[in-house]
Amino acid sequence: MPETRSALRGDELTLGYGKHTVVDGVSVRLRPGRVTALVGPNGSGKSTLLRSLARLHKTDAGRIVLEDAAGAVERDIALLSGRQFAREVTLFSQSRPAPHGLTVSEVVAFGRHPHRRGFSGLSAEDRAAIDHAMQLTGVQEMGERSVGELSGGEMQRVWLGACLAQQTGVLLLDEPTNHLDLRYQMETLDLVRELADDHGVAVGVVLHDLDHAARIADELLLLAAGRIHAAGDPVSVLTAQNITAVYEIPVEVAVDPRTGRLRIDALGRHNASRPTLKGHP
Repeated sequence: MPETRSALRGDELTLGYGKHTVVDGVSVRLRPGRVTALVGPNGSGKSTLLRSLARLHKTDAGRIVLEDAAGAVERDIALLSGRQFAREVTLFSQSRPAPHGLTVSEVVAFGRHPHRRGFSGLSAEDRAAIDHAMQLTGVQEMGERSVGELSGGEMQRVWLGACLAQQTGVLLLDEPTNHLDLRYQMETLDLVRELADDHGVAVGVVLHDLDHAARIADELLLLAAGRIHAAGDPVSVLTAQNITAVYEIPVEVAVDPRTGRLRIDALGRHNASRPTLKGHP
């Protein structure tokens, strides 16, 4: 895992497609050992914001910098080489091709490219990083399988392994639980927390599932129409008032007395008339 701790900060970012602005004056800071979740309805700008932090979407205004853990030294990401940037920031995106003719371990090894020189082979350090990433994502037993044989959820875990093998101090995740069954959704969320808690990684994650966001985030940015509607810890952001205003649907929010976690229940048109199961409230 990363030896140095970094923070990634975006100041007053304005982002768009042509003349259409989708993010308007948003600031965000991803800090070491913290998970920041970007949430909001479709079209709110959260994935575009994440892609800008990964240098995949040009900023129309504002500035993005890498900081050291103390915030004393900052570097404009636009001035870093591709290799320099890739050693410090990695993005897990939803739109990755499924390479054919490669094994799982070969795909995970892609994450070591920023650390290798020319066409040199894998070093002992590279192999250790690959093995550790495969173990963390639960794909070590399928290491010699062709990726063409994998399901969408399995391929998702392989690409996440490649990101972890990159061993960066900043990890950006765009919907990492998509296409995963319940077990691997929970294991992925637990892994994100462990990367922050145990390894000091600064994590920025886009999530549609508000319960998932409440489960793992230290800080949330609730976006609406390209602006921040609310920011702070999950309890202060994920209120019934905020969620109803942004998603335009009535919700109930409560704290589970057993786990202490938030429970968010969207009230559809048929909720009032649905019978409850016997023995359940």
